[in-house]
Amino acid sequence: MPTFVRLCALALVLALTQFIAPTAHAADHVEAAAKARDCTLGRTAVRNTNAATSWAPVTPAKWQFPGDQVILAEAGEARPGPRRPFEYAVLTKGPVFGSVQIDAEVRLDTPTSVSNRDVIIVFGYRSDLQFDYAHLSQDNTIYPHNGIFVVNNADRLRIDDQWNGQVGAPPAVTDEAWHKVRVRYCTDTGRIEVFMDGSTTPLITATDRTFTSGRVGFGSFDNIGRVRNLTVTGTPARADRSQP
Repeated sequence: MPTFVRLCALALVLALTQFIAPTAHAADHVEAAAKARDCTLGRTAVRNTNAATSWAPVTPAKWQFPGDQVILAEAGEARPGPRRPFEYAVLTKGPVFGSVQIDAEVRLDTPTSVSNRDVIIVFGYRSDLQFDYAHLSQDNTIYPHNGIFVVNNADRLRIDDQWNGQVGAPPAVTDEAWHKVRVRYCTDTGRIEVFMDGSTTPLITATDRTFTSGRVGFGSFDNIGRVRNLTVTGTPARADRSQP
């Protein structure tokens, strides 16, 4: 084959490679974006959630409700049964939700010198032994920290995509400041996404349809913290669509 022809063939191969590779990469992004858009949230919204009458804590004496926020003022303690968050409060205001988005500001009051400190956002809550939660922690190096978990009549099971057996997503909270958090759960696809501080890219993701409806909540394993400006938006579960 003449040298000129060989050079032309090589140039054609290189051009095709440069065209195909970005196209395939772009297709991956389109697929991921489409999966995120699959979640159609209803318009039912629950706001003004700071009143004590709106919450059902595991241990009421550990909680404070000053009116502008909800405070877990005393660390929880391990309870009998499967390994699961020690102390949390379930939001009883509004309906049980199917697909749901939880928007809030959270703060970890435990000092940063405690590396394994955490707060949790509960969703899909059916009972004390059946619920999902997003664990927001300063530590991302051990199994029970900084991920998405399901409790289903057994020890909490980690289900997020980021955990590789040694490390998970970057730490969600590393200071004692307020942080915006958004948890979105689409029951049709099982897609779960956790966003921090207004980012449009989720910090933690998972896919699971163990519980396709339930209530939401806030708490911790054995630390203290608080939540404010909590709003829940979504689609009421089928049996609850008649509720206000």
